[in-house]
Order: sequence, then C-alpha cells, then structure tokens
Amino acid sequence: MIKTGPKNSILDVGGLGVGQAHDVSVKTGVSVIIPDAPARCSVDVRGGGPGTREIMALCEGGLIERVHAIVLSGGSVYGLAAADSVTAWLGEQGRGYKAYDGVPVSPIVPAAILFDNANGGDKDWGLNPPFRQLGIQACEGMSDHLSEGAFGAGFGAMAGIYPGGIGSASEIVGGITIGALIAANPIGSPYMPNSAVPWAWPYEAQIKAKPEFGGARPSPDYQLQIATDTKLGFLKAAGQSTVIGAIATDADLSKTQLKRLAMMAQDGIAMAVQPSHTPLDGDTIFALSTAASPDGNNDSNNESDSEISPAMLAHLGAAAAHCTARALMRAVYFAKLDN
Repeated sequence: MIKTGPKNSILDVGGLGVGQAHDVSVKTGVSVIIPDAPARCSVDVRGGGPGTREIMALCEGGLIERVHAIVLSGGSVYGLAAADSVTAWLGEQGRGYKAYDGVPVSPIVPAAILFDNANGGDKDWGLNPPFRQLGIQACEGMSDHLSEGAFGAGFGAMAGIYPGGIGSASEIVGGITIGALIAANPIGSPYMPNSAVPWAWPYEAQIKAKPEFGGARPSPDYQLQIATDTKLGFLKAAGQSTVIGAIATDADLSKTQLKRLAMMAQDGIAMAVQPSHTPLDGDTIFALSTAASPDGNNDSNNESDSEISPAMLAHLGAAAAHCTARALMRAVYFAKLDN
C-alpha cells in the first residue's frame, strides 16, 4: 500500500511553495514552484514537441546545479513569457546568483509549456499575452494549500477528449518524501478503452479511507482492446498535447541522480496515459532536491556527495513514477468534477 504524506501533494516535501494563477476568459494559466533556497535540479524530456526554457544548462556538463524556481505554463510558446516575470519577481527580491557587486542577480528559472491555444478561450491578445502578469500573480499567490483540477497551468488543459488540469501526489519511501506536480494535457487517453476506469488505477492511494480518484476498477469480464487504427483515431481534437511537471524530494540527490529520478518519473506518464511520449506531445519532467548542501550554502553550484545508494534511488524512482501517474489522474479527476 502506498504511504502518502499528510497533504498528498508536492508540498509534503517541504522547503518549497507553489503558486498558481489563471485567466478565465483566455482559458489558460501558470503554476510556479519556488524553493525556499536554491534547489538542485535536473530535467528529462520525452515528448517530440517540447517547449522549454533554460533546460540545456541543467543537462550533464552544464554549469547550473541549482535553480530558483520552476515554471509550468499554458499558452504554448507565448507561455514562456511567464518565466520572464518570475525571474523579474525573484530578482527584485535579490534572489538569484550574484556575480559581482553592483550587477543584478541572475535567478535561474527553467520552464515548460503546454499547448492550450485551441481550447476556445479569447486568444486575441495582440502584443500583450497574459502570461507575464499571470507569472507575477502566481508568485504573489504562494500558499500552503494546493488546488487541483482546473487551476494554474492546467486551467485550459485537455486530456484527450476529457478535461485536463493540474494534480499533485506524494509518497514516502524509507523516510524520504517524493512529491509530484503535474499539468495534464496529453494527446492520449487517461482511461482504459470503452470504460471509465483510469489506466492508473493500480497505483491509486487511499486518502482518509477513500480512493483518491474515484476507485473505478475493471469488471471481471473486461477485455482490453487496443486500437490499431493507423489513422490514429485517438486524436479527437487538434492541439491537446503535452504533460509537464516536476518531481521534488527531500533526499540529498546529486544532479546525476536527479536526472535518473526524472527519467523514471516519466514512466508514470505511460502508467496513466496511452499512448504517451508521442511526436505530438512535449512531455517534460523536472526533478528537484530541496535538501540543503552539507555546508548549508545553497547558493553554491557544487555537486552533492550523495549517500543515497543505487538501490534506494531505484525505490525513489519507482515512487516518482507512482506519484506522476497519480498526480496526472488526480488532475483529470478533479477537472472532471469542476466541469
């Protein structure tokens, strides 16, 4: 049985906050993760059509070990502007890497976007897309409560033919907490064919003695029928694609270990959506460690000498996949309740 944190969200990890904002008329939104101190970070991209910012610096051989925020946004390429405003918001507070006296600090704010521009909202924004302002609103709306469903980056999302959204989940393994925040906008379906049963049902946790996303199970006589139509009949509408999100942990993982955590977390998308990681998706998962460096200096970009064994990392990666699958399905489940 999966053991969750008390909030069953990424906030159980500690050392970070989440802020969200959305625009009802445009049908889009922004979610921001801001660690209390710069957090070590890596990223994994599996979809064929990603939209991202600052991820190359997080790759192996890149300069950056720690980030000051992660931004998830709707709006496709326009949504990347949300990271600009989050950078400015952090910089105004003096949060960022300091090069020299008298030079503005440099906040590191990687971002990923999803495509929600075909959802019927008012996209006639001309030279003033709403994402810069939404980024600031999300920063100013940091809270110890995380709303799921049609909120933040998931406000205008779709999951195949179903409403998408934003969801979160946590799992505790060996005293270590793993949490996920997922914006669900996949091109594939989160439900098994010809049923209302989530693909993610085997991983569903019990929260206060209740199943976290409804408890639907396949009937004893259910026979799985996989579509083989070469015309890709699962494509019910253009443009609904991409799962983006972040995994966080309080374990002191190195950048290389966080890369593996992000890679294993991506498997959670395949546990919850079929098909996944298609050429039309932009599936991108960040992985963060909020653990302080041994010297307590989280402004440093020095690599960690992690004491986490490969076997324990495997357990954490499995939990990250569970959390991703559950958070994705919770996003869809709560978005459906909102509609």
